[in-house]
Amino acid sequence: MLLNWFNAREATDVGTALADDFVLQTASQRSGKSREGETRVKDLQKFLQRFLQRIDRDVQPLRLNVFKRAKLANSFKWRLLEKGVEREIVDELTQAIVLRLSTGRADVPLTANSSGLSSARPTSDNAQSLFKKGNDLTTRGAHAEAISCYEDSLRLNPRNPDTHNNLAAVLCRLGQYKEAEEHFRRAVGIKANYPEAHCNLGTLLRLRGRIVESEMPLRRALKLKPVYIEAQLSLGMTLAVLGRLRDARSLLEKALKSAPRNVDALTFLGDLSGREGRFAEAEALFKRAVETDPKTSGAWAGLAGLRKMTSADGATWLKGAQASADSGLEPLSEARIRFAIGKYHDDVGDFGRAFRSFQRANELTKTGAEAYDGASRERFVDGLIRTYTREALSHALTPGSDSSQPVLVVGMPRSGTSLVEQIIASHPEAKGAGELRFWGQATRKHAGNLREALPDRRLTMRLAQEYLRTLAEHAPDARRVVDKSPFNSDYLGVIYSVFPNARVIYVRRDPIDTCLSCYFQDFPAALNFSLDLTDLAHYYREHHRLVEHWRNALPPGTLLSVPYAELITDQERWTRRIVEFLGLEWDERCLSFHETDRSVVTASYWQVRQKMYQTSIGRWRNYEKFIGPLLALKGLE
Repeated sequence: MLLNWFNAREATDVGTALADDFVLQTASQRSGKSREGETRVKDLQKFLQRFLQRIDRDVQPLRLNVFKRAKLANSFKWRLLEKGVEREIVDELTQAIVLRLSTGRADVPLTANSSGLSSARPTSDNAQSLFKKGNDLTTRGAHAEAISCYEDSLRLNPRNPDTHNNLAAVLCRLGQYKEAEEHFRRAVGIKANYPEAHCNLGTLLRLRGRIVESEMPLRRALKLKPVYIEAQLSLGMTLAVLGRLRDARSLLEKALKSAPRNVDALTFLGDLSGREGRFAEAEALFKRAVETDPKTSGAWAGLAGLRKMTSADGATWLKGAQASADSGLEPLSEARIRFAIGKYHDDVGDFGRAFRSFQRANELTKTGAEAYDGASRERFVDGLIRTYTREALSHALTPGSDSSQPVLVVGMPRSGTSLVEQIIASHPEAKGAGELRFWGQATRKHAGNLREALPDRRLTMRLAQEYLRTLAEHAPDARRVVDKSPFNSDYLGVIYSVFPNARVIYVRRDPIDTCLSCYFQDFPAALNFSLDLTDLAHYYREHHRLVEHWRNALPPGTLLSVPYAELITDQERWTRRIVEFLGLEWDERCLSFHETDRSVVTASYWQVRQKMYQTSIGRWRNYEKFIGPLLALKGLE
């Protein structure tokens, strides 16, 4: 028996093991020069039959879905190619496995040639017929077979942009997002005026968390094809995530007006309405979407995010969401609904099912993510600590600006930064700008200057002007403007060098609660550290190490540490401390933060509009038996 239980990762492992076994068992038949070709093929045919019988015995009973079958087949295929098996043999064997797992059949005619096997495809096949065959297989949902046809077509005609585009679309269906991006880029490289490929590329970049990068190809698609609903919708969502809600709503409403029953238009506009605090409007849009298409994952997930679920939702919401999750979605879409199903089970107190749903969602999201590189993260933190020492910061060059307008609210994701921003933004002299990407982009752009030494006068002046201009776009008249990007905690040395009068609020939450909340959140695949408990624990330790350095290196009065649990249990005392730290007069509206009417782009858009609640404190104890790697963080705040 190969495995008693199965998931996507095991599918890859099993495919690799099957390939290794095939290479080992057939080495003599494939390489023997003393045997006649016909005899060698007969030997291979006999082995193939035994091989397929093993598939029947060990893999068929597992009832793999389309995604897992494709994972197994692709890992099998690439392992054989790595081992030097001829491409023709690899293609036929992979097709045999796919057919066997899909239909129980394996029609693979094997004939003699110098390699031992030959292609089963007729010699009359050409690039165009293979392309059409791939399209037909895609329509029927035979995605692994379609990929093989498209790849064969590209070997005959490597500069067909439609083949690259269609191959990329099928690769997305199977969670092979990195390969898909390469083919979308080849499509637009070959045919620059290809709006569909530009739109597909931009959408994929957003799904993988590369939000800023996604805007340009989407705008290019609309320039080439102004009446293009899919591009309008995708660009609208990109702009919404970037915080440009007015422009996003304009695009989404325009698309919905043109296509009133478009499920994506209804869903995306529902998401935007939720971010803007119009929950009734959002709910109505999501319900219209699921009435139009009961299997749409985004709308079911959106409904779960509008309130706390109850057991009464099991008969309708859970049933519909589960049907959507089981309908053969591409991995990132399935991940979103699995996160929502996890939230339902967590809300009703079924913690075992909740954790399994969240675990499945994270495994699916990994298909769109680069592997977390802990060693690289350690080197990054080491470099900042080495460069931005207390002594270096105390002798910093002339700052870029003496403005006290910037307020940086930082901390781990899901630590309470959105709550603190909402409290501050409730003050009449302050505004919240959401999660700006300025400092991360600036540090990457000027990495050579900012990672090895403090910025010089010219760079500090330039950064100060650009950042103040960015703040003015969000709040031109506010005395204090909050940038609540959690990841600004990485760049506090740079920020102090440019704005020594800026104020930094670091929100501290129990590390296990924080990491568990990250694991349960439907984050973009770019936040790859959040997809695995061991990676989360490592990332948190490095985050903690860097923040401890900033506490010691920054001058007194620069950073206020706010304990989340104490803010929740002693709201007024800590709210007053925050307002005082920012140099503002006390205002009672900061205590009624949940009544403040403003758009919230982050994942906490529902929570920050509720009164203080304590159920998030010590939440990890409900999951203690599942979260071994996180338990070592106990007491590390």
